Amino acid sequence: MAPLRVLICDDEPLAVDRLAELLSRCDDVAVVGAFISGRALIDAIVATKADVVLLDIEMPQMDGFDVVEALSRMEWSAESPPPLIIFATARPEFAIAAFDSGALDFISKPVRLGRLEQALDRARQATAQIEAVRRLRELSDQLDELKSAHAGADDGGHVWVRKGKETIRLEAGAVDWVGAEGEYVRFHADGESYLERGTLQDIAAVLSPFGFARVHRSVVVNTRRIGAIEKGRWGRLTVNLLSGAKLPVGKKYRDAVRGLMKTN
Repeated sequence: MAPLRVLICDDEPLAVDRLAELLSRCDDVAVVGAFISGRALIDAIVATKADVVLLDIEMPQMDGFDVVEALSRMEWSAESPPPLIIFATARPEFAIAAFDSGALDFISKPVRLGRLEQALDRARQATAQIEAVRRLRELSDQLDELKSAHAGADDGGHVWVRKGKETIRLEAGAVDWVGAEGEYVRFHADGESYLERGTLQDIAAVLSPFGFARVHRSVVVNTRRIGAIEKGRWGRLTVNLLSGAKLPVGKKYRDAVRGLMKTN
């Protein structure tokens, strides 16, 4: 693991020197800057991509809580997350407010090496968790891109879906219908269903060359799996699949479905 990038901010130069000396005795730590002003610290956090800020609370013009508030208003991303805050102050009565602000830890002055190392260990664990979440998100995005590429390939018609811990190939011909569920779509095939992230519009575009048609804003069906088209009261239509599923036909799609009755 890369060294923790640490920034120091304290309006007392002697306190800055003391923290820098203690940090020099800690393993896997790189001090990337030291400041006596909260305003100067804000710009340095972005420039250095610091992992941790050792921050005093009582400072003129912009105190430690002001710094945290300023950071909360900035835009961050998974690739560039905000730094972890460790308050170091001679005022223990600020401890509750410090943790309420979202600080990782609170160290009372005079800072002792053992207590500082303990706080840095907590920072390493938190940083590792943030990195793990970021990598998991990247892998998920890559998997989605891979599945989309496979789904759009002209090699017989298939999609890739998750089944437990596996990602399996699902032939288009085996799919009875697909339904929209919020930001996801659910494939129904051979008595099973598979939930995948995506839009019904995209799935309809991928599957339309293989005999699929949209019959409702939330439903795409495999026309080869249609057993009957049922007409109800007030001209309402229902598509009855060979699997036994009964799916509503949206008003917008009635003419298209009637066309299926003539051609299929």
